Amino acid sequence: MLERFYPDIYVSSAYHIDFQKFFASGYRGIIFDIDNTLVPHGAPASPQSIAFIRQLKEMGFGVLFLSNNKEPRVKMFADAVSAGYIFKGGKPGRKGYLKGMALLGTKKENTLFVGDQLFTDVWGARNTGIFSILVQPIDKKEEIQIVLKRYPEKIVLAAYKRKCIRENRAYLADGEAFPQ
Repeated sequence: MLERFYPDIYVSSAYHIDFQKFFASGYRGIIFDIDNTLVPHGAPASPQSIAFIRQLKEMGFGVLFLSNNKEPRVKMFADAVSAGYIFKGGKPGRKGYLKGMALLGTKKENTLFVGDQLFTDVWGARNTGIFSILVQPIDKKEEIQIVLKRYPEKIVLAAYKRKCIRENRAYLADGEAFPQ
């Protein structure tokens, strides 16, 4: 039952993912969440995030941001890194993910999703058939509705960790392109 919330992989940071391995495996589009995935909640694009997105685009990836936030917040970030975006994305609903793939010109088989929340980001990506990568939140300071979701997330992550141990694969898979 909880498996529908499990990410395909779990890493400490979006900045630690080996995207070259994903590109070599045929992935061509990346849909990102913004807040607490690439920068702290509400923060502007950082020099690190700007350089990171530029490197991904130079590698050949299409990049798009899918956020449940309002347009001014999402547009500010997306404009700073020169990428497309969808605001009020309705995650975990499939519509935003499908629209994102249409904008990127990708399919579920060659699109990645990277986000920090199980019940919106990962669940929505899994429901859409997209490879999901969960990252640890950048900052512990979050809005109350997100803080409240973190408690049941801990239960799901504990079950996910037990599954990883049973399967003899990394729970926190930094640097790995795919589970072992």
